[in-house]
Amino acid sequence: MKARTGLTWLAIVLLTVLPLWFAAAPPAEPGAEAPSVFGGADERAQQAIGTIAPHYKPWFSPVFEPASGEIASLLFALQAAVGAGVIGFWLGMSVARERARRAGAPQQEPVQEPRAD
Repeated sequence: MKARTGLTWLAIVLLTVLPLWFAAAPPAEPGAEAPSVFGGADERAQQAIGTIAPHYKPWFSPVFEPASGEIASLLFALQAAVGAGVIGFWLGMSVARERARRAGAPQQEPVQEPRAD
């Protein structure tokens, strides 16, 4: 392996691993639950709203609430996969339609005027 390639791989690995290694977990309050590493924006928004307006009441409740975080994560991944499939299908059909339109278009041949011979 060439030295330049080795240095490139080393740089890639360091740029991938070092930020994860140096990132510190948020400090936990005594007696509080351990913070979720994958806690999303929903939890932070609830905490911010609770801090700003402690007497706030939500306008509505969820129609369906998953039984666990794993099921919620599965449903989110499924939603993302279906969305990516729909976008990919639309993009593929658009490209295929454009190619078919170009292939089916008659070639522009020069128009020959009838000769008066």
